Amino acid sequence: MNDTAAQPLKLFNSLTRQMEEFAPVHPGEARVYTCGPTVYNFQHIGNMRAYIFADLLGRTLSWKGYKLTHIINITDVGHLTSDADAGDDKMEKAAAQAGKSAWDIAKYYTDAYWLDIDRLNIRQPAKWAIATDHVEEMIAFAKSIADKHCYELESGLYFDVSTVPDYGRLAGTQSDDIEGRIEAVEGKRHPQDFAIWRKTPAGETRQMEWDSPWGKGAPGWHLECSQMSIKYLGERFDIHTGGIDHREIHHPNEIAQNQAHNCSEHSGANIWMHNNFLIDRAGKMSKSSGDFLRLQVLIDKGIHPLAYRLMCLQAHYRSELEFTWDNLAAALTRLKRIVMGVERLSAKADGKTESISHPALLQLREKFDAALSDDLNSSKGLPLLEELLGLKKVTAGQRLTLLSEMDAVLGLNLMALQRSDLRVRPNDAKMNDSEIEEKLDQRQQAKSEKDFATADAIRDELIAQGVELMDGDPLRWDWKIDV
Repeated sequence: MNDTAAQPLKLFNSLTRQMEEFAPVHPGEARVYTCGPTVYNFQHIGNMRAYIFADLLGRTLSWKGYKLTHIINITDVGHLTSDADAGDDKMEKAAAQAGKSAWDIAKYYTDAYWLDIDRLNIRQPAKWAIATDHVEEMIAFAKSIADKHCYELESGLYFDVSTVPDYGRLAGTQSDDIEGRIEAVEGKRHPQDFAIWRKTPAGETRQMEWDSPWGKGAPGWHLECSQMSIKYLGERFDIHTGGIDHREIHHPNEIAQNQAHNCSEHSGANIWMHNNFLIDRAGKMSKSSGDFLRLQVLIDKGIHPLAYRLMCLQAHYRSELEFTWDNLAAALTRLKRIVMGVERLSAKADGKTESISHPALLQLREKFDAALSDDLNSSKGLPLLEELLGLKKVTAGQRLTLLSEMDAVLGLNLMALQRSDLRVRPNDAKMNDSEIEEKLDQRQQAKSEKDFATADAIRDELIAQGVELMDGDPLRWDWKIDV
């Protein structure tokens, strides 16, 4: 373990509803599986909060000195229009609506998701596990558990949840509301039973279908995560993450499959972790509306994507986070101040780092480690980074070293990000950068000639065009974000 991060890492386990000290299955390693997106549409920013959280977890494990193996799946088949195992296949439905192949739909939205991953400075996993690359292995997985744990109906192969111990303990008590969300299928033995293979209905042809012992069809959504997590991480691995919406149905079903396959009561992962929802009172956090908040929408408003990452880091991952444009604008302002502080520090250090020896920095590093060791409490870690920028009587090189260490965990890309990078052109801006600079030069000339009426008129013209002037700032101007 990294001697600069010696405090034990404690994480909240959704399965036990308790804080637990991280104890890896394989000494010195951390094996993590994250439920990835269903690529039938763009991801909204609430979806992306889950991957910022998973990235923070992975970066913290790296900070702690563990060798990280992180797997994220891409669901390009099997996920139905309801998370509760009901409706049409999302991929088939999206393809029909767009008049394109399901494979083209999957590629387009996977590429869009990966672009957002890059924009948010989320690290690449060890592997992107694509569901359609693993269908034959999923069929083999299903065959291995079918005799003892499954039964066949006209619509497919179903898992009998009574055949595994303690089904649903991750979700807690199974309420009528949860059962009401699960598809009612004639012949199911129990309401919670779920399909692990869905047969193509007679007389229909799907774009994505495969031959299986139960007929032509496609795997159920839950099957892919069990098969791929076990393949790449082992029958027992360290951490499984996902959004809190997965805690009620998807992950309990995954656990049941793991128990059946592994012939064990163990859930597969030692720790199950879930981030809470991003709440938008305006109702723009659902793809069903067709008008939902994507990362590109923020960029079109003139908001740098890392401002959204910072906004997420300002709250604990298990807390609900309310989205408002004002909250996002405040996060952008905070990010600008941090970046300007880093630029000043880097200039003082001439970009050179030094070994950390100053007691104040060693203490600050310990506090930062304590914050992240307390269930990834980035909301307590961020002020410590800002405190570091304000320290006096400590060499700039040492401070720059600690800053780079902290940022390696927070992932704000502060060692490369420049203040000018945060000046994102809004989609509706009427002027380009060169026109604005020309107006500013004219204003400066007018001020030097004491023609203040002209200078004020130019300022008012720029303000009307959404340009905010910053006299005395080397950047001179910025876009005025209208939220």
